[in-house]
Amino acid sequence: MQPAARAVGAVNGLTARWAASADGDDAVFSAPGVWPLLALLCDAADERAGAGLEEAAGVRRGEAAHAARELTAALAGVRGLRSATGLWAAEGLPLRPGWVAGLPADVLGRLTGDPVADGAALDAWAADRTGGMIRSMPPVLSGRTRLLLAAAQAVRTRWLQGFRETRLAPSAGPWAGTACAGLVRTTSLPAALGVAATGAGPVSVLRVLGDAGVDVHLLLGEEGMAPGAVLDGGVGVLTGRWTAVPGDRLPVGEAGPGVVVGSAAAVRPDAQLHALVVPFRLRAEHDLLKQEALAGLSAALGGGGCFPGISPRPLALDAAAQSAMAVFGAEGFETASVSAVGSRTGGAAASARHVVRRVEAVYDRPFGFLTVHRASGLALSAGWVNRPVPYAVPGRGV
Repeated sequence: MQPAARAVGAVNGLTARWAASADGDDAVFSAPGVWPLLALLCDAADERAGAGLEEAAGVRRGEAAHAARELTAALAGVRGLRSATGLWAAEGLPLRPGWVAGLPADVLGRLTGDPVADGAALDAWAADRTGGMIRSMPPVLSGRTRLLLAAAQAVRTRWLQGFRETRLAPSAGPWAGTACAGLVRTTSLPAALGVAATGAGPVSVLRVLGDAGVDVHLLLGEEGMAPGAVLDGGVGVLTGRWTAVPGDRLPVGEAGPGVVVGSAAAVRPDAQLHALVVPFRLRAEHDLLKQEALAGLSAALGGGGCFPGISPRPLALDAAAQSAMAVFGAEGFETASVSAVGSRTGGAAASARHVVRRVEAVYDRPFGFLTVHRASGLALSAGWVNRPVPYAVPGRGV
């Protein structure tokens, strides 16, 4: 089952807006981890809160809940992806049957009012729904919490062709003079690398294909290009706003950021794509009420009575947060996120025989990435790699 086009477009739009605020530090975030919550809240909000949530979600209020159910159901059918939504209400808090009926199946639980017991149950839910990649719920639970809505997402994929671990020693740029862990491989798919001329400058996009239909797009801009602009360029290529020229059609010479096209002696007659990148391990915590791309959540904060569609009692947003992680290694990739919104009441080489086209891509300075569901083009997560993993001499540690 494929996510509906309107939901994919809305979520990728949120990814682009969120990415535009990247400040250059290590980062990882997931718009699909937040978007179902925005849509479900939008459907139940009053006029004041609903306008901001509608803008943040990118769908009309009357369509929001249905689009959230479509996306949740579709993600559940993606191989290699785990996705879940959970709702916990305090004992005694009445919920409107119509709103509950519009939720994804089997998501409703109850808060006991015991912060220790409730916290342990929520942490267990987060760990179970992400396969242990995230072990606790973001910090939104308090003694005043009457309603908590959460979404979890986890992806694991293995590369169709793995990398070999190596040492990377950049001679220029922010990582110059450091010994970095590196990953290297040579494939016969130069079209997996493309260079796009975006409005902010050229961006190189290296697609690393996974075996579960989920790929990672590594994004390198020209030196001095803002991280937000690089990530936005990658989303623009994904959505068709910008067109990337594939590696088999790039001109000889320096063809884009980190990309050089030339020739090489080879055993086989196939063109080559030689990629040298750095692995990464990222974790991040986000206060969603401080994210400019999610301004609709902040607009819905406070003021009581914001969500009459959920309960006849006044409810107001109290906190919203996301925990996210991503690991890119020699054999594969994994990423996960848990997002939550809380509310309160009132709150070996042989002889070469051929000369072939060789496209070289070297990512030896800060770069961005997108995790992409190949069939639908949905960006599942995104981030920025600012600090490389130090090279560890085998047998000696880091």
